Amino acid sequence: MKRKSVYSLLIACCMATPMLYSCVDNDDLGGENGAFYSATKLTAAEIIQQNADRCSMFQQILERANYYSLLSVYGNYTVFAPTNDAIRNYLASHSEYPTFEALLQDASRCDTIARTHIIKDGAYFTTDISDGTIPQMNMDDRYLELTCDSDASNNNQLIMFVNKRSQLIEKNDSATNGVVHVIDRVITPSNDLLPDLMAEDPSISLFVEALNQTGMRDSLTKYIDMNYAAPSEDSINGEIAKVRYGGRENIVTYPRQRYFKFTAFVESNEVYAKRGINTYADLVAYAKKVYDATYPEDAGKYDDQPTHRKNPLNRFVSYHLMDRLGNYNDWAPSGQFYTECTVTSLADAEDFWETMCPNTMLRFCRAGTGANAGLYANRKRSPSIRGVKVLTASESGKTEQLARNGTYLYLDDILEYSTKVRDEVLSCRMRIDATTLSADFMNQGCRINDEKGALNDRIYALKKGYIKGWKISDDTFVAVHPAELSWSSYLGNAICIKGQYDVQFKLPPVPSGTYEIRMGYVAGEERGVVQVYLNNEPCGIPVDLTYGTWNLVDLIGDITDTEDEEHNTAMDKTLHNLGYMRGMDSYRKPGMTGFRKDAPEHLRRILATQKLDEGKEYWLRFRQVSKGDMEWSFDYIELCPKDIYASPEGEDRH
Repeated sequence: MKRKSVYSLLIACCMATPMLYSCVDNDDLGGENGAFYSATKLTAAEIIQQNADRCSMFQQILERANYYSLLSVYGNYTVFAPTNDAIRNYLASHSEYPTFEALLQDASRCDTIARTHIIKDGAYFTTDISDGTIPQMNMDDRYLELTCDSDASNNNQLIMFVNKRSQLIEKNDSATNGVVHVIDRVITPSNDLLPDLMAEDPSISLFVEALNQTGMRDSLTKYIDMNYAAPSEDSINGEIAKVRYGGRENIVTYPRQRYFKFTAFVESNEVYAKRGINTYADLVAYAKKVYDATYPEDAGKYDDQPTHRKNPLNRFVSYHLMDRLGNYNDWAPSGQFYTECTVTSLADAEDFWETMCPNTMLRFCRAGTGANAGLYANRKRSPSIRGVKVLTASESGKTEQLARNGTYLYLDDILEYSTKVRDEVLSCRMRIDATTLSADFMNQGCRINDEKGALNDRIYALKKGYIKGWKISDDTFVAVHPAELSWSSYLGNAICIKGQYDVQFKLPPVPSGTYEIRMGYVAGEERGVVQVYLNNEPCGIPVDLTYGTWNLVDLIGDITDTEDEEHNTAMDKTLHNLGYMRGMDSYRKPGMTGFRKDAPEHLRRILATQKLDEGKEYWLRFRQVSKGDMEWSFDYIELCPKDIYASPEGEDRH
């Protein structure tokens, strides 16, 4: 099927997936509902064992790789169990294994197969994900993607696949330590690097040619940092001493490898054709028209140098690229963080990202209703600018999109850094989540949405010298806390910084102008006091991170909103003059109204008012001036242009 027809046919089915695929217990249903099986008293290993007529070969592979015992103990696993027929078909396509016994002799291959089919830290049912990438990587450090389709031979019944090839023939078999899904094909993720995988897709051949001609394909070929020395096995497995953070003891896990990963947002040849772009020369001309207008000072200077970073086509291509792997749900708030925490009547759920085109940003938001719902690039709510829609995995057809070092996502229109994007779409308050401020937070699998609460006792730490865009002292501990619905942090996550810390990070680029630079944080008595610097120039007096809304009440009296909007606006102005802003009203913990009203520990601190020039680097530094092992829950940065924070109407509270 074509991508559009797949989506039109399946959107209702995929949205109804929670109804069709709920986790049930047949002890309560009397053994009915044949699509599901009750295993409330069995471990994942025991479920596989009881399915010996279909899964005995997979059990032997697990035993050979020493993972069967893992699935027999306490945990929270998702297991995709291939049938015996699936294993036999795998052998038929791998001539190096003439028999199943020959495969069992290869311990390394058995280990890879086992790790590919197990997700260790999360039980994911089809009620959780019907169309998209599973948030947690498998044990082989690869993401798995679920898609839905219709079975024309069986009354268009909804069917689901892993990585678009392995069909789930039994779903949601609940175990005491997770869930088991039975599949009809061994999962074999592509071993291609991202540009090689894209080159195999004829529907994007024009973009691939531009990628090659500009030399940007070479920027997407890195994978493993060979200079990274992994910490001890205990630290990788989370068996080192726990770290106290956020009022509780947390298991600390370090990455085994340091990965370089990438994402490409691409237009198909069909999308280009709708704009009259049918050849490589047409695409070159289109890029020149757009980027000569955006950068008139460079017009005509680099037209014959496609590998030059100021060449129009080079800018066009690199604006489509990110230095991190982000799956469809990663680019803007999703799941319960979107449906329960974002007050969409007030503001779109959005995030801002630096691209591989120098000094440029992309604005992503999740918005719309019905057929228009979805993820959009460079969309603006008011005044209304539609932006470019990013297609879901199911909308994208059957082409594999997950490479060894990244992924590519299809677009429904042309993505560009035009004057309209720069001067209108990005002329806004940018609220930039702290967990997006380094590619390493994402590429090492640290930035996780933990809606189920399975990971709320652990944090993911990174070593000094291996956090891109950050500089930290020897006494600084940096980790990422998975997103937790109940946290008083924007998007439920935070960068956990501890010690007698001294930390710097590079601000994302913004269009030239005067900005207020703000920090969002969660106050607490263990936070301490920090001196803030911008490019090593002090930003006023030290900031007391123990300071919460309760201190503002002590300072100026009751700041509770009333029905008198003039009073509320005047109170906001008074707080602003003191260098503070309350939390936004457009985000909340589930069941509450908004951070502005319900999270007194959540504050924004104005750090500096500064002219920022496009093309110049700006670094924020935070030096702990309190004595002792202090902690900082770093939530987000806001970069707010003057025409918004100083507008006559006043800045909104969203």
